[in-house]
Amino acid sequence: MIQIELNLRIPVVKEPRKNADGYPINSAEVRFLRGIDVPALPKPGGILQVETRGGPSLECEVQRLDWSESKERFIVSCKYAKRSIPADEYNALFDDPDWTMKPLL
Repeated sequence: MIQIELNLRIPVVKEPRKNADGYPINSAEVRFLRGIDVPALPKPGGILQVETRGGPSLECEVQRLDWSESKERFIVSCKYAKRSIPADEYNALFDDPDWTMKPLL
């Protein structure tokens, strides 16, 4: 198994969650990170099924792979595979402690 870090971009949602200050979280300004083990490195254009704890799995389309010297693993940049993300998948992603939301700025 190969350990990779997923860097997931999701589409903008109609009813976003609020941040600590009470402002809506803009999906375009954040990425969701998670380390997973895969049997082989995914190829750009391929689809990964990624589990959420206690929720539905997410389909992610691989965009690119980059090696991180500091983390000593591949960073797999991907986007949510469908045009829009349903509320149950969006909420499962936010509520899953295995995923970390990282602001781009």
